[in-house]
Amino acid sequence: MDFRFDIVWDYAPLLARGLLLTVSVSAASIVIGLILGLVVGFGKMSRRPYWSWPMNGYIHFFRGTPLYVQILIVHFGLVPLVLGRSDAVIAAVTALSLNSAAYTAEIYRAGIQSIDRGQREAAISLGLTSWQTMRYIVLPQAVKRMVPAFGNEFIVLVKDSSLVALIAAPEIMYWSNAMRGQYMRVWEPYLTAALLYLVLTYALNKLLVYVERRL
Repeated sequence: MDFRFDIVWDYAPLLARGLLLTVSVSAASIVIGLILGLVVGFGKMSRRPYWSWPMNGYIHFFRGTPLYVQILIVHFGLVPLVLGRSDAVIAAVTALSLNSAAYTAEIYRAGIQSIDRGQREAAISLGLTSWQTMRYIVLPQAVKRMVPAFGNEFIVLVKDSSLVALIAAPEIMYWSNAMRGQYMRVWEPYLTAALLYLVLTYALNKLLVYVERRL
């Protein structure tokens, strides 16, 4: 295999820009997904059907359909409907956030329900409100159990961000495909892209291991 480093060097500035966009889109999607997932997770656990049914439907839709299709729906349907125009980066963040929220909602639900119910009953019997019980008793314990699952979800999200090249968001895979198209070579663009994603996921994994140990 004849690997041409000069090709990679020529595209290095563009790949660096793509790497920065990948990190930015992934980070924004993780934050939004965590916040939205908490709302969806609490909605699903609600005893009120008008909250739990829509949240259940949301989770089933985004977990039961391909992210590829969701990105297309958001880019060509939802974003133009709201903004009046297409925007690949906004569509990328929106689609990844909505998808991630469905998975993080289930992580929240599983983590919260793993805490013994007796602790909640004891807290309420001591005079704490339901909100105080959740904030001070349940969530601090549940978060520690959620960290490994959140870590897996974040790593998957970083890798899934490569799909937004489909809508011409200029991230790593977009420029890798451009390199392949210009030079008609396969090894250089895709091995370089694989290495960049590997570095990102490895660094994220190390960070999450550190957080888990601290907790």
